[in-house]
Amino acid sequence: MILTKDWFRASWGAGIDLLRPVSDRDTGDASAPAAAKIALVVPIRSLGPTYRERIAAHLLALDDSDRYLRFGYAANNEQIRRYVEQLDFERDEIFGIYNRRLELIAVAHLAFSEHPDHKHCAEFGVSVLKSARGRGFGARLFERAVMHARNEGVSMVFIHALSENTAMLKIARNAGAVVHRDGPESEAFLELPPASLDSRVTEIVEQHLAEVDYRLKKQAKQFWDFLAGVQEVRAGVQAGRHQAGE
Repeated sequence: MILTKDWFRASWGAGIDLLRPVSDRDTGDASAPAAAKIALVVPIRSLGPTYRERIAAHLLALDDSDRYLRFGYAANNEQIRRYVEQLDFERDEIFGIYNRRLELIAVAHLAFSEHPDHKHCAEFGVSVLKSARGRGFGARLFERAVMHARNEGVSMVFIHALSENTAMLKIARNAGAVVHRDGPESEAFLELPPASLDSRVTEIVEQHLAEVDYRLKKQAKQFWDFLAGVQEVRAGVQAGRHQAGE
């Protein structure tokens, strides 16, 4: 049983950590440039099977080089659709970051091992659209996935990536993973500590934040879509009046 004061303390710590700049959480370097300390609160939403088409649209928007880095080969449209159709949402966890138009700009796949000898292992993969690069989304998705993996009893997260995928390997190294390079491919291994009250509460807080953010973005999009429709009707009426007056 969790005592109320312990729950409150963990919730407060989770909230403070969410509002702390990512640069401070990742490095703890107080001497980092001020520009690098801009707070980055990124709502990350867990995606279910009803989002297959949106996930597919995100992956299909990747160009050839990005598909090559994400999958390890130049995946064509058919191969991407097959990958999305085979996603197991009951076993694995899919995380996404939306923009204001409710488009998935970043998606992560945390795949849990089914092998009996590696049941406490999981593999991480991520993709970010070019228009959303340079904002730390890949690192935040990895952080979110690692936290969920801890809470699910995973003790080791793997990343299999091409050696030329320096962005992905940098994320792994910054998180403390050990990276082994074998020619054109690399493997990263990150050992995870057991779940704690803090990790569980933090995940609950982040998931709640993501749901609130999504609902607000959805309402805003519905409003702007409605307004655009009204403006289109007005434009049509004005055009009709102008033609009638000629």
